[in-house]
Amino acid sequence: MRELTSTEWCLVAGGHETVCTPASALNDYNGIRNSTSVGPELINIYEGMVSAASHIIERVAFAFD
Repeated sequence: MRELTSTEWCLVAGGHETVCTPASALNDYNGIRNSTSVGPELINIYEGMVSAASHIIERVAFAFD
């Protein structure tokens, strides 16, 4: 397998752009500009889901007492 040329990299990473410059590479992921806050937010979402699932399991378990 051969390595991609810089033009081919731009086509893969940027769609139909033929010129690939670092200035066009923005750190914007679907509207998220501050990617350092994504990790803690995902952890909070995960912990919230675990808490909700635990609450539901507990309610179902006590329903059969």
